[in-house]
Amino acid sequence: MRPADALVALDTAPSPDRQRFTAFVRATGDAALDRDLGPEHLTASCFVFSRDRSLVLLCLHRKGRFWVQFGGHLEPQDPGLASAALREAREESGIATLELDDDAVADLDRHDLHGGFSCAVHWDVGFVATADPATRTVVSHESEDVRWFPVDALPAPLAPGLPRRLAALLAGPAAPTGTGGS
Repeated sequence: MRPADALVALDTAPSPDRQRFTAFVRATGDAALDRDLGPEHLTASCFVFSRDRSLVLLCLHRKGRFWVQFGGHLEPQDPGLASAALREAREESGIATLELDDDAVADLDRHDLHGGFSCAVHWDVGFVATADPATRTVVSHESEDVRWFPVDALPAPLAPGLPRRLAALLAGPAAPTGTGGS
């Protein structure tokens, strides 16, 4: 992926942080896409919900020791941010058939890292997928657990900012209003 491709993807972001993210990519170029070129870079993540958005699938992150959405670093073979988010979600959830709801950016979040992380800052670009909670999940080497939770009864500890991010996604225009099953 090239910085120009990341900028095109960010144009779909509904967030007021879009300008800050695009300024970061413009200023850092290739370093914004490659964790080996600097301590701050883009990451791609995927929030997986049940069809009725009453459940969210989270992983217990091995390094962070908190529950979080699926996601991670961009790889050279990723053609774009959406494909990186999908790859990460498939790898970390074990749901090989998982598909994004669309390629539109649904969430932007810049966060500092501490503890067992070698990076200093992630500029996370989030996407949304829908899955059937009956679908079998598999724990990856990056996680200690993968589990569905009601969106109004999240586990502890959570990644910093996750409740705010989930609330924004659920309140957004793409959130369905029906209460049907998954």
